[in-house]
Amino acid sequence: MKKIRKNYSLEFKIQAVSLSEQRGNVSLIAQELGICKESLVNWRKLHKEGKLTKEKQISSDPIREELLRLRKELEETKLERDILKKAVGIFSK
Repeated sequence: MKKIRKNYSLEFKIQAVSLSEQRGNVSLIAQELGICKESLVNWRKLHKEGKLTKEKQISSDPIREELLRLRKELEETKLERDILKKAVGIFSK
């Protein structure tokens, strides 16, 4: 039987972390919110490392944007190349 994985929003995670930091008891907060204790511990770790912030999600880093653009362009070019290879195979028969 497949387990259904829950997806929580970034805002929910940040609020859960701040609530657990205020009260201090991770197990109790996780139980009140209906989430797994390990998830809350991981979110706290990410928050401490600075990886659980809105700024990281909405990054305006030009190098990252260029990398994403180039990867997308590479995929399109590979697709076009494969189509042309198939066309050459068809027409050479």
